[in-house]
Parts: sequence; C-alpha cells; structure tokens
Amino acid sequence: MSARPSVWAFDAIGTSWQIETSEPLADPARRAVEALIAAFDADWSRFRDDSLVSRLARSAGAVAAPPDAAPMLDAYAALSEATDGAVNPLIGASLESLGYDADGSLLDRGAIPAPAAWREIVSWDSGRLALTRPALLDVGALGKGRLVDLVMDIVAPVSTGDVVVDASGDLAMRGATQRVGLEHPFDTRRAIGVWEVTDAALCASATNRRAWGDGLHHVLDARTGMPVRAIAASWAVADTAMRADALATALFFDGGPRLAYEWGAQWVRMTTDGTLQWSPGCRAELFVRTASVDP
Repeated sequence: MSARPSVWAFDAIGTSWQIETSEPLADPARRAVEALIAAFDADWSRFRDDSLVSRLARSAGAVAAPPDAAPMLDAYAALSEATDGAVNPLIGASLESLGYDADGSLLDRGAIPAPAAWREIVSWDSGRLALTRPALLDVGALGKGRLVDLVMDIVAPVSTGDVVVDASGDLAMRGATQRVGLEHPFDTRRAIGVWEVTDAALCASATNRRAWGDGLHHVLDARTGMPVRAIAASWAVADTAMRADALATALFFDGGPRLAYEWGAQWVRMTTDGTLQWSPGCRAELFVRTASVDP
C-alpha cells in the first residue's frame, strides 16, 4: 500500500487474521465480517460438536445446503479427479485418527484411508447437502481460501483504496501490487523467494505447519491416510483464494500442476530434498532456481 495501512487484526477459525485497508474499516463492515466468519464456522468446523458437519458425521441424512457447499464441493470434485483420489473431503476421520482432532490430542491411533467412493456418499444438489452414511467432512484443503474470498467481497466494496485480506498466509489482494515473501519450510527465518501479486490471491501450504509427533502433519494422502512425504511446501497464485488454496494442496500430488494449468494459475513448490519446482511462466522471484515443470 502507498501509505501506512489501517490494520484490523483478530483471531478466528483457529488462526490469525489481518485485514489491511487504506482507511479504518467501519463498524458495520466489521460486524458483517464477524457474522460471516461465525456462520461459516458453525457450518464447516469439525472442531465444534454443534457444527453442521459434526451433526452429519453422527447421523448422516440430508440438510439444507449452506451457501458454500456447492462451490467448495465442486472444487473438491475437480481436486479429487486431478489427484487420482489423493484429495478427498471425507479426510476428517483420517486426520482425527492421527491425532489432529477436536480435543487436540495429537495421539497417533494409526492411519486410516478416507472412503475412496466419496461421491457415492456425499451429494450436493437441489439445495440439499446429503450424506448416505455418517462421515466427517473436512474442507481444510480450500475452506480458508473460500472464507478469504467471502471476506474480501464484504471489505472491497466499502474501501476506497487498496485491500489485503490475510488469513495466516492465505491472502487476497486488491489494488496496489503487494510483495509477498515465500517462507522457507525448513527455516522460517528465511524466504525462498518473493512474489509480486496484483488483484489476485496467493495461498501456501507446508508440512512444517500443523505438524506434530514423528513426521505427522496435516497434508494427508486420502488413499492411505498417511502424511505426504515428497513435497515440503507449495505456493499458488490464482484468481480466487479458494482456487489458490485448493491448488496449494493439489501441488503435493502429481496431478496438481495439470489442474493449475487448467485453472490458469501459477505455482512454486519445494520437495523434501530442497529442490524448487515452478510452473512455466511463473513470475515469482526465486532465490534458488532449479527447474520448471510442464503440466
């Protein structure tokens, strides 16, 4: 931003947020953001016993679909197809079994795969969200990005200048170009590069975040229920934060680059041996360059 921005910082959905605007955000807009986040959390948080997804996990059945069900589950269908089933919205029980549960137990009870035929269990049409049997939906692969987009939809129309919505590294930006450092997954004091982003979103995922135990972290292969081992971190720039967030997950698997190409997105990823890869034409300034990867 050209002048010192006004920053509204708060915690929500288990993470830290910052909304930067040229002028302080008015109280009505703040209340609208808070109400939006509360409603999203009440629908989609698997850490709340009273959430919609927790109720469906206990009893299945059909409910009125939340407004975000179709956009997010449509994107999950694309992710699942691109990654040969490695990304799956029924990964919730797999995460819980490894200790990433509502109690924060971090107790590894063993890997369990997510149901491979999830499209036969979950349906979202005609305004209904339905599960044919109890199962735990987890929208972590793209939910935070979706919420960033929704917050931007509230903030941007009432702001006269530049806007940045930052949910702990999942960012949407409107107005002036922003320079974003790409945190090194092996040394958080360093960056592997800088990305200049204009009127777009940048999201990241890394195995050093939400990690516990002996090699356990939040990025699982739904086919095995085990944490991924080949990729350490990923970054994606796309037209929406939901797509950037989704791609940051997909890039941990072989089909991610192809999906990014289809969605017109750019990306960078680092393998666990420290090798950097990036999409053809990627505009990130990388401090160590290795090789681009064709989709």
